[in-house]
Amino acid sequence: MTLFDDAVETLGRWQATSEAANLARKRTAELLAAGPVAMTREHRAGHVTASALIVDERRRVLLCLHGRLGMWMQVGGHCEATDGTLAAAALREATEESGIAGLRLDPNPIDVDIHPVRCSPGGDEPAGPTHHYDVRFVAVCPPGAVEQISDESADLAWFTADSLPTPLADGVVQQLAPAFARLPSR
Repeated sequence: MTLFDDAVETLGRWQATSEAANLARKRTAELLAAGPVAMTREHRAGHVTASALIVDERRRVLLCLHGRLGMWMQVGGHCEATDGTLAAAALREATEESGIAGLRLDPNPIDVDIHPVRCSPGGDEPAGPTHHYDVRFVAVCPPGAVEQISDESADLAWFTADSLPTPLADGVVQQLAPAFARLPSR
């Protein structure tokens, strides 16, 4: 199975966590009608990305202050040719951007969000307007792990749901309830 096939299958079976997420799921499925190119940044109409909201047993979230955007958000980004699944792409991005080994990623998405971005299709081409069709997962941090800031982030920090930082990227709050619902009861 290819990354594209996995995206089609994952979104086809996923039970959306909200009406907005279901609409975004349907729009992402429509985007995937373009074929495997919709998984790459070369697809200027938009492309599928994968991200992860990292949580811990204390029900805190690890957010990154995005270096270029200057907003707090979950970790994630573009899929790569070596990613076999959307979940694998999200786990790779979460591990790279948090520096935390041993994250446990739930392979069932918690959200899908579509948002405008400016990103380069590759090479030396300038960044242009497009959309990310972001499939979002939850990753549980192992006890005692220490985060490490990556080149893509200006900062990483843990927050509780009632003390989120500003400026906060659109779409972060909508991930909290479905992410915490995946954690074992206390």
